[in-house]
Amino acid sequence: MSGLKAGYARCSTDMQDLTAQKDILLGLGVAEDRIFLDKGFTGTKRERPGLDQALAAVRAGDTLVVPKLDRLARSVPDARDIGDSLVTRGVALSLGGQLYDPNDPMGKMFFNILATFAEFEVDLLRMRTREGMAVADSVAHFAAGCSSGRG
Repeated sequence: MSGLKAGYARCSTDMQDLTAQKDILLGLGVAEDRIFLDKGFTGTKRERPGLDQALAAVRAGDTLVVPKLDRLARSVPDARDIGDSLVTRGVALSLGGQLYDPNDPMGKMFFNILATFAEFEVDLLRMRTREGMAVADSVAHFAAGCSSGRG
């Protein structure tokens, strides 16, 4: 593709830093003024202002560049939806410098595998968070019982 490149980077919390992702995008040839960011937005939410701006900035023949697929989407349906909409518009998708070609069976399979792993990672994180909260709740409940003289 010989069109323009637009980059997209995202981090889930305001405490995280986007510098490494921006550096990757710059290294992949994305101009700084064509890098769109979302800070404090989870990839499981489709409504993200920076993503909307990045998608609006690309036209047929352009390339959307993302450091890794999990920065773009954290579920298979969302990744497929974004990927399919780019294909329909004639926009290429570069994941960390690797061009995704939806017309190539291997490219399509690779994209789907990456999307599956991104979704798996977020599911694991949710499970660990629930487990950690259950342990913390149990410890707090035990501590409350001990401090009341019942422990």
